[in-house]
Amino acid sequence: MMATSQDVHVRICGQEIIKYDLEIKALIQDISECTGPQNELTDLNSKVKEKFSHLRLRIQDLEQMAKEQDKESDKLAILSEAEGHRKQMLSNQTAWRKANLACKLSIDNQEKEELLHSGDTSVRHRKTTKESLVQTTSDITESLMSISRMMSQQVQQSEETMSTLATSSRTVMETNEEFKAMTGTIQLGRKLITKYNRREFTDKLLIFLALALFLGTVLYILKKRLFPFL
Repeated sequence: MMATSQDVHVRICGQEIIKYDLEIKALIQDISECTGPQNELTDLNSKVKEKFSHLRLRIQDLEQMAKEQDKESDKLAILSEAEGHRKQMLSNQTAWRKANLACKLSIDNQEKEELLHSGDTSVRHRKTTKESLVQTTSDITESLMSISRMMSQQVQQSEETMSTLATSSRTVMETNEEFKAMTGTIQLGRKLITKYNRREFTDKLLIFLALALFLGTVLYILKKRLFPFL
């Protein structure tokens, strides 16, 4: 029973070693195909280190189990198996280092290309920005010139309006003076008409008195001649 239990533990340990070996190989393949970023590579390497740590412990367990074997033949067979696993682990470590070098080289090249592309983009962006700035400056200058022309036109229109207002003011003043002169003339004419009306009345009265005096005189003379006895 004891030998059987030891055989089971040996088989289980061997299976775990193979499992860790396959997992490490898969992770190394992922590293070989990794194109970045750097944190992804760091994460893969952390997983590989963890798997190697478990693998190393299981190989040590297998070697310890070999020492505990009663039969020398079993001991040598298990030690040979453990040595094979250790060599495979060393081979995986070599492949791991190569995959890391290849991945880092690929990431560095990609970063250089991105940097160059970014530089080209930056140059194009600066060129575009410069052209845009020149165009914007030209547009602003044109807008300022347009505003200046509009202000000049407004000033000219204002001057013309002021001139028109001044002319109109002078015309109004002249018209007012003419109205004042006409008012004076009308008032003078009214006074003259009133004066002439009064003179006409006086003349009529004088004519009437003269006529009455004349008629009285004529009647008096006729009376004396025709009716002397009266």
